Amino acid sequence: MTQPIIYLDSIEKSYYMGKQAIPVLKGITLDIFKNEYVALMGPSGSGKSTLMNILGCLDSPTSGKYILNGQDVSTMEDDELATVRNKEIGFVFQQFNLLPRLSAAENVALPLVYAGVTKKIRREMALAVLDKVGLADRSHHRPNELSGGQCQRVAIARALVNNPSIILADEPTGNLDSKTSTEIMDIFGKIQSSGNTVVLVTHEEDIANHAHRIVRLRDGLIETDKRNAHPSLILAH
Repeated sequence: MTQPIIYLDSIEKSYYMGKQAIPVLKGITLDIFKNEYVALMGPSGSGKSTLMNILGCLDSPTSGKYILNGQDVSTMEDDELATVRNKEIGFVFQQFNLLPRLSAAENVALPLVYAGVTKKIRREMALAVLDKVGLADRSHHRPNELSGGQCQRVAIARALVNNPSIILADEPTGNLDSKTSTEIMDIFGKIQSSGNTVVLVTHEEDIANHAHRIVRLRDGLIETDKRNAHPSLILAH
């Protein structure tokens, strides 16, 4: 049996207000395998953002076990988590999080700076992934010279440049119109088809319907975990 790339066992997370513990995740057990395309859904307050932060090694669980690509990350210190995060996870956010003074190629190359890759190779790798997302001709442009959809493509290229184990996308179409959203979701489909594992956090049904599996959270627990029989290839307008 193949090992899951993500294995969560009884993950709990509480935050403290004074001495009072506020439980947010109440025992999440979940397997995600290599090359899966999973959407995490749930109403506000369901725990999906907290779960996303734990999956992305931005936060640690209060209890439970998280094995990421064979490594137990649930008990790691912050500096160890940062190393794992840079190597294993590519992030795509709703706000793009691009540095305004850097060109598209320089923004894409940022994770490689932290990984200690030389300047020449960084540039080659950045241009190769920009080409993958259809932006090779915009590599010199800064974010303010690009449309919202183009900025999100740059962000996706940056997430891909390290060849991470997982792409984690948090509401990646939240700031985009429906036509651009369709184009962005098409790129995620191609990324998954080429062998990447994609985990998407969204509250929009039509966006979630692009995934092959939809996990719904409610009140800190998994409510349903279902295969999507007909992943949509285009968004309903």
